[in-house]
Amino acid sequence: MREAAFVKQNKEKWIAFEKAITLNSKISPDQLADHYIQLTNDLAYAQTYYPDSKALQYLNSLASQAHQKIYKNKKESKNRIVSFWKYEFPLFFRQHQRMLLFSFLIFAIATAIGAISALNDDSFVRLILGDGYVNETLNNIDKGDPTAIYKSGSEIGTFLGITINNIRVAFLAYAFGVITSLGTAYLLFSNGVMLGAFFTFFYNRDLLFEASKSIWLHGTIEISVIVIAGCAGMVMGNSILFPKTYSRKVSFLKGAKDGLKIVVSTIPFFIIAGFIEGFITRYSNMPVWLAMTIIFSSLALIIFYYVIYPIILNKKHATQTYTA
Repeated sequence: MREAAFVKQNKEKWIAFEKAITLNSKISPDQLADHYIQLTNDLAYAQTYYPDSKALQYLNSLASQAHQKIYKNKKESKNRIVSFWKYEFPLFFRQHQRMLLFSFLIFAIATAIGAISALNDDSFVRLILGDGYVNETLNNIDKGDPTAIYKSGSEIGTFLGITINNIRVAFLAYAFGVITSLGTAYLLFSNGVMLGAFFTFFYNRDLLFEASKSIWLHGTIEISVIVIAGCAGMVMGNSILFPKTYSRKVSFLKGAKDGLKIVVSTIPFFIIAGFIEGFITRYSNMPVWLAMTIIFSSLALIIFYYVIYPIILNKKHATQTYTA
């Protein structure tokens, strides 16, 4: 059977089941079990005949949601929080990785625009970063310590302040999705322009490597997670623009819930970034190899958890469902 015929034959059944799960409709255990068995049979069929199809990704996501629905009344494990980050979220996030790519592209293009603008107009940096920050950094450069601004304040105070502020920015990026994806895209764009101008400011003074070595210690996770939070906002924003088979209200509620789950997943990473900025970044005279190790380890952690691990886990989940 061709994939199009397979989808056409079962589409209404899948949509009805998805709506029942999404809206928390009252379904008897027997009905839920029957629907779940049919769904896993369809998933097994798609796994065999359409291994790289969108239908397989959709069915795998729907099976994951159904599994959570079936076991929601089970006694919660003491490791429920660990289970969320280890299994539940990566299985769920696979369906939104394309939106993560769009979020990254918006941020990357904005960063390039900010860098080029600052390269051709030095006053652009003051416009974006503010006179206070630029003047203080210039004074620090004259003193021979361009990143001294990250050494002010106590370690614990900096850690708490930065972590709370970063979480606030993440939820703001998500909340801007209420005014559709354009709101979140604007926030991503403005932050990207700021980042590009920031690094060009140091580049123009032949301090790019020295500044990057210190700033990317915490910035690798911090910037990455802002992009991920942007993905959350765009998920919610797109649910308003593109409701698909749902009513706009139901689509928005689903998108808001999915986006919130993505934002919540970033909290541990912001804590890590805040810890690095509060306790490690201030030691800018550390060996280059140590700084590079922290930076690339941070990057590898983000790429693995949000890109590689969801793919691996979903493939494993589909295989286990098929063999079951």
